[in-house]
Amino acid sequence: MGPVSELETRGVVDRQVDGAPAALSPRAVGAPDVEAPELYLNRELSWLEFNRRVLAQATDSRVPLLERLRFVSIFSNNLDEFFMVRVAGLKRQVEAGVARRTPDGRTPAEQLRAISERVRPMIEGATDCLHDQLVPLLARHGLSVLSIAEVDAEDRDHLNRWFAQHVFPVLTPLAVDPGHPFPYISNLSLSLAVTVRDRETGQRHFARVKVPGVLPRFVPLASRRAYVPLEELITAQLDRLFPGMEIVESYAFRVTRNADLDLEEDEAEDLLLAIQQELRRRRFGAVVRLEVADAMPDRILAVLQDELGVDDLDVYRVSGLLALVDVDELADLDLPRLRWQPWTPVPHPRLVPDEESQPGDVFAEIRRGDLLLHHPFDSFTSTVERFITAASEDPDVLAIKQTLYRTSGDSPIVRALIRAAERGKQVVALVELKARFDEEANISWARALEKAGVHVVYGLVGLKTHTKTSLVVRSEGDGIRRYVHVGTGNYNPATARLYTDLGLLSCDPALGADVTDLFNFLTGYARQDTYRQLLIAPASLRDRIRQLIRREIEVHAGGQRDGMIRLKLNALLDPSLIAELYRASQAGVRIDLIVRGICALRPGVPDVSDRIRVTSVVGRLLEHGRIMQFGPDDFWIGSADWMPRNLDRRVEAMAPIRHPGLRDELRDVMDLMLADNVQAWTLHADGTWARRFPGDGDTPLDSQAELMRRARARCEAAGIDWSVPNPL
Repeated sequence: MGPVSELETRGVVDRQVDGAPAALSPRAVGAPDVEAPELYLNRELSWLEFNRRVLAQATDSRVPLLERLRFVSIFSNNLDEFFMVRVAGLKRQVEAGVARRTPDGRTPAEQLRAISERVRPMIEGATDCLHDQLVPLLARHGLSVLSIAEVDAEDRDHLNRWFAQHVFPVLTPLAVDPGHPFPYISNLSLSLAVTVRDRETGQRHFARVKVPGVLPRFVPLASRRAYVPLEELITAQLDRLFPGMEIVESYAFRVTRNADLDLEEDEAEDLLLAIQQELRRRRFGAVVRLEVADAMPDRILAVLQDELGVDDLDVYRVSGLLALVDVDELADLDLPRLRWQPWTPVPHPRLVPDEESQPGDVFAEIRRGDLLLHHPFDSFTSTVERFITAASEDPDVLAIKQTLYRTSGDSPIVRALIRAAERGKQVVALVELKARFDEEANISWARALEKAGVHVVYGLVGLKTHTKTSLVVRSEGDGIRRYVHVGTGNYNPATARLYTDLGLLSCDPALGADVTDLFNFLTGYARQDTYRQLLIAPASLRDRIRQLIRREIEVHAGGQRDGMIRLKLNALLDPSLIAELYRASQAGVRIDLIVRGICALRPGVPDVSDRIRVTSVVGRLLEHGRIMQFGPDDFWIGSADWMPRNLDRRVEAMAPIRHPGLRDELRDVMDLMLADNVQAWTLHADGTWARRFPGDGDTPLDSQAELMRRARARCEAAGIDWSVPNPL
């Protein structure tokens, strides 16, 4: 059917609805009320529509086959986290009797019902995509996913041996009867609900068998490139687990639990200890979702619901494989022809290392002028990592201060901080222990930093430190100079290859003084409310954004120039700032928004937002950089999205981009994304998302692919060898 899949043609993924409970039209009398609930989209439903755009990548025949499989896995993983955190939070509100309505007018109970209605067809779409599209296409390329019934005698013998050697010793059948209480079912674990009959007494018994997560989900055959799901292999061998019993039936099920930390920070004497204790409790969170095989009889489902405390709204019947997150095992197979061509991030032209490079060379280049970094088009290794590594090795560097939100324990940056401390430099690492789902890893390598002599600070009570900042203090001939990095992404070499992020390297004295003040606020008792250049949340960011929006209204009304606002965000949710954007639109200001995920703003509503356009780009790379542009030349980059949590409950930093050439680079990025007609989507006033396609005679423009092409061309023009093996 050409580049658009059948699912897209049927409207499963290319027309997405995020409706509101009230009508769209503004009030007929007087000026429209920009705070009216009908002008706001629901946060949870908007996020679900983002995840549907992720699933659209899996249904798009232009995407390489194994990459389509990976998008199914990403979709499933995203949904798991959504239930563990967002649905769990709503359920807690319902249990607590909270009836407060969201800006779009919904109560927690109403949101849970809307989520359930929205998710069910999405799960069906993902299952259909896998079984009806991707599995048959994989078979054409010699890679089969088979049921146990499709395996011939030779391969069955191989599977029997594999089961005996690798699986059987790991399995533990758990009976459920008066002497054996219903077992604890761990979060996201795949299980089998088994009914057996005693051959002597004829009595039926219920048992649970956990599908071991320590084993591959897909078991390879010996004779060909084919795989059988592990749960099917276990089902076929259940008689070995229950000798002397007749296997009556077996059905797969999966449990999702509340995994959000419920931390009373104000009452915790030791934040580290409090988080460690809460992580242990996370394993036993309440069940928020029960997924079961579609064929499971109601009587078995009733047992599971009763034992797990799950009502009908939380039960999801699945007509194919459960836990689609595991298909990433197949997506990792070594079949290059079924993948995107590997992308090698290129060196930044001003930071090209060679065999004679010295640590001080990085700082000399920054003194020549600010640098704008754009990952993964610019190599993270030869820019940010090199900046921190050079600081750790340079004898003139006196101190390094770094915020760490999400990174890996084997990160070159972590190793560089340890080496710097061992060399006697003053090193401070602010580690955010409350980074969701990375808490345990952060605790582990934070202790390693402490052992090496790094001063580790574990964040602030009541605030999550989300800012991405580094400070290097260096002794030079004319005195002390401060070098800073302010970015939009985590100091994580793995995500730096998969997320698009921006960073600024500068030795501007005012910016250096601001970052120094920020670290003093984070590590000490300073109450810093004003900064020279940085916009800091929760101190000044919200108020300054409001001022910048109103400035555009004023210059437009005064006729100095046309008002213009362009934003690139991961999420736009804050109702007070959305109302400000509505007022700017009403005043005639042209507003372009590039929002990857949640967007609560309704564009194109007559007399309210008809000068606002909302675009979302979902492609090979995860769009993660934040850019604010007010007027033609006022640019900012940093860590903050426009959500209440970012503006009020997190420490965030946005840095101005002063150099005209760097502003031009950001302007080009915005122009490209707004012109994208391959991976871009447009949000309409009624809450639907529509995918863009090139019109007749239009040249296809994939903004991410074009940024890769430009990065290569820039290196080639500078005579730089960018082909160093560092594939994405």
